[in-house]
Amino acid sequence: MLPQVSIVGRPNVGKSSIFNWLVGRRLAIVDDMAGVTRDRMVQLLNHEERYFEIVDTGGIGINDVDELDEEIEQQIEVGIQGADLLLFVVDAKDGPIGLDKRVAKRLRSLNKPVLLVANKCDGDNWEVAANEFFSLGFGEPLVCSAKNNRKKTNLIDAIVENLPPQEEIDAKEIKHPEMKFVLVGRRNVGKSTLINTLTEADRMIVSEVAGTTRDSVDVRFEMDGKTVVAIDTPGLRRGKSVRTDIDFYGTHRAHRSIRHADVTLMLFDAGKRISKVDRQLVHYIEQNQKPCIFVVNKWDLMADHMPTERWVDYLHDNFTSLWNVPIAFITAQTGKNCKRLLNHAQMLFKQSRSRVSTPKLNRILKEAIVRHPPPMGSNRRRPKIFYGAQIGISPPTIMLKCNHPDSFAKTYQKYLLSVLRDSLDFGEVPIRLVLEKRKHSESDQEIHQTYN
Repeated sequence: MLPQVSIVGRPNVGKSSIFNWLVGRRLAIVDDMAGVTRDRMVQLLNHEERYFEIVDTGGIGINDVDELDEEIEQQIEVGIQGADLLLFVVDAKDGPIGLDKRVAKRLRSLNKPVLLVANKCDGDNWEVAANEFFSLGFGEPLVCSAKNNRKKTNLIDAIVENLPPQEEIDAKEIKHPEMKFVLVGRRNVGKSTLINTLTEADRMIVSEVAGTTRDSVDVRFEMDGKTVVAIDTPGLRRGKSVRTDIDFYGTHRAHRSIRHADVTLMLFDAGKRISKVDRQLVHYIEQNQKPCIFVVNKWDLMADHMPTERWVDYLHDNFTSLWNVPIAFITAQTGKNCKRLLNHAQMLFKQSRSRVSTPKLNRILKEAIVRHPPPMGSNRRRPKIFYGAQIGISPPTIMLKCNHPDSFAKTYQKYLLSVLRDSLDFGEVPIRLVLEKRKHSESDQEIHQTYN
């Protein structure tokens, strides 16, 4: 089991900034408003072949605007208890205040190593001022500035030096995730509940308060011996309702998570109508050509009143271009059909990485063209396809060499995609079609031999 390093401290000392700084990516939202971080964020780090997990936690002592203090405290406590090393972060510019002393007293009661980190030391004068924190009882503070990238190496070296003794860990034994899937949807649709059900742990805060999850949170877990990452995202709001920086960053993170994930689970509330936010999200998923499952959650509330076929027709009527997207009916709270949902997501992941041989692809294309030749283009040119080849995966990308790419009508391209979807092993995932003009250097004879 990898050692964990948890970042703790009062609100607004820069814990999330240090987390992002150490990870090397902007994963956690950083904002001047206290209490932005609610759920734990965990990332795998490797420094000079020493692997460990870094954990960001909420601010100790926060008075949450949505009265989620107890839930946030529970997440902090889990982060503290699971840690092999604690980074106690303080604000060098504020100096030691009462809440810092309360946090220090709490940490002193633990039998865990603690590194005192004085953040926001943007210059030598602040490093001198940081000596005030000796009074907290954790020795000389490690000075740094996440904002100005000061003394990062010193901090990482100190972390590694204070980790438990190195176990014999082969880098090959570190299980990197086979698949990343993201859960998206509007507020209170059940994304965090589904994460907790899949991980069999209270990994995410769940409440009736809309907008409980504020950031995209990566959650690693194992299922059937395979490591996967589930990305929980904030529930999105209509554009005109995005009034704060938190809402803006949440939307941005959700979109980024869709782009980076292998599979998207688009959640709907079985008891509510499809909204404008739902349509915007589905459109973004389609634009980015991501494998997707439409997930109708809270089905236990509707099962006795409505057949699944009605919701299937309802989704197809609203998203006519995505008739191939599979649809799942689940109850995240009880776990009904959740394991089956994840198995289907893994199937889509495999489909998105499938390949077809060039001879088989061209036999399919030839039959499609004979059955339905391409119509004359608007430029009065007869479109002609010479041959096709798969040139990429995730999504499967098919390149068609042709005479005049602009002559192929959108309707004919949809026809070809439909044929490919019906004939190949990746029928439930997006297929990208690339039309490329044949080069003069390519021999007519070689090209025509493909179809003869």
